[in-house]
Amino acid sequence: MKTLVTALLPLALVACAHAQHRDGHRETAGAHPHAGGPYAGMQTRALKALSEQQLADLRAGKGMSLALPAELNGHPGPAHVLELAESLELSAAQKARTQALFAQMQRDAQLAGEEVIAAETALDLLFREKKVSAASLGLATASAAAAHGRLRMTHLRYHLNMMDVLTPGQVATYNRLRGY
Repeated sequence: MKTLVTALLPLALVACAHAQHRDGHRETAGAHPHAGGPYAGMQTRALKALSEQQLADLRAGKGMSLALPAELNGHPGPAHVLELAESLELSAAQKARTQALFAQMQRDAQLAGEEVIAAETALDLLFREKKVSAASLGLATASAAAAHGRLRMTHLRYHLNMMDVLTPGQVATYNRLRGY
């Protein structure tokens, strides 16, 4: 278990750093030292590690840039393929398959997003209730990291699945249209 925690802790830290960065915390350069830090105001959040927008995005199954390794390396995602369906000249069968993949991705991502929220809530609760210990912290962060990893894998998997739907020429057109 210790090895699992050690392996997953960096993922949890990256996920938390991404969450904080993405939230757009306010700039304090030149501010009075007692004017508040970059996290001032966040203490009122129901779930400290996630903004309301992030919670909404997780519940909606949005991509949140989690599939960038696929997207930027030539593996289109179903949402953007549907947006470009006409330009990509998708056949009726390709469009139907892409719509089905997108719908399933949404369902899977929403479930995985709820797992992330639950894991982050459990971590937050340990601190809020002052019940955190080294052992519970390791388990909670490993759980949160695993949930974040499953969510990311969900999005990446559907980019991979799109490679079975599109022709190489459509992938090249997609990448060109997306500016890659």
